Amino acid sequence: MWILLLAAIVDFLVGDPWDWLHPVQVIGWGISALSQTALKTCKRPIAQFLAGLALALIIILGSATIAHVMIHLAQTIHPLLGIAIETIVLASCFAGRSLRDAAESVLKPIEAEDWETARSQLSRYVGRDTADLDRSEMLRAVLETVAENGVDGVMAPLFWAIVGLFTPLSPAVLAIAFKATSTIDSMIGYKKHPYRHLGTAGAIADDILTYIPCRLMVLTLGIMSHHPIELWKHCAKDGSQDPSPNSGWSECAYAIALGVQLGGLNTYQGVPRPKPLLGIPQRPITPDAIRSALTLNRRAFLSWLCFAGAIVLMRGNG
Repeated sequence: MWILLLAAIVDFLVGDPWDWLHPVQVIGWGISALSQTALKTCKRPIAQFLAGLALALIIILGSATIAHVMIHLAQTIHPLLGIAIETIVLASCFAGRSLRDAAESVLKPIEAEDWETARSQLSRYVGRDTADLDRSEMLRAVLETVAENGVDGVMAPLFWAIVGLFTPLSPAVLAIAFKATSTIDSMIGYKKHPYRHLGTAGAIADDILTYIPCRLMVLTLGIMSHHPIELWKHCAKDGSQDPSPNSGWSECAYAIALGVQLGGLNTYQGVPRPKPLLGIPQRPITPDAIRSALTLNRRAFLSWLCFAGAIVLMRGNG
């Protein structure tokens, strides 16, 4: 539990500096190398699917194994070194500070009415076309990114780290395994050429591993907004219309909690793609609303940490 708390503090204070080598970068190199090899050697859909399944197993199990070996070797050298390595690995799985910095890098130029910089910064974090977005659409894109990544990048890794507290594996090992799965999905989990079949296994694995933490986050946001039943009903009705089994729920939960509406028409490489409308537009999306979403992330993160700590204490006393 102390490792979990230390990692949370490191992520809050330091985050992921751009000039530091990040475990996700290394995982990304492995995914890129294996996927390119698979695409060159596997031409039939079934062969690409099986290659993608093998890729997912190699990357996920390999990442977890490497993390476990690193932590174990560090512990044999000195217990404090083991704590330091495990803390760093686990902190790299949390993206709370990075998400906050990313959002602010777009919000600040928007507030300064520097539209060119705002669109340029936004293009680093979203897949949609940003060149022609106006202020309201940029704000919607930022909030949707915060809502989706609040689950994928912050709460889901924390969930699996907490699960690790009650298994023979350490929190860092399970968290890095989830992070590897999420990275596979973000890199090759596309339903289009050339990754349509190669990325299927990784995308399914990410959906499965995110399913429970996403619903728990919906419940958490419902409790914090004092309307858990109403918020859950909205997510079940509107969020389920999204092709993703998780992102629609997470975006809808934030929209209801903040009293705004997300979704609508997005354009990807010039192709318009409508997304279901989520939430009730009681007020427009503003920079303050987005910062409120970031505050909800921090409160949810702390509440899960406290809940995990209480369980650990009760088990210890028992």
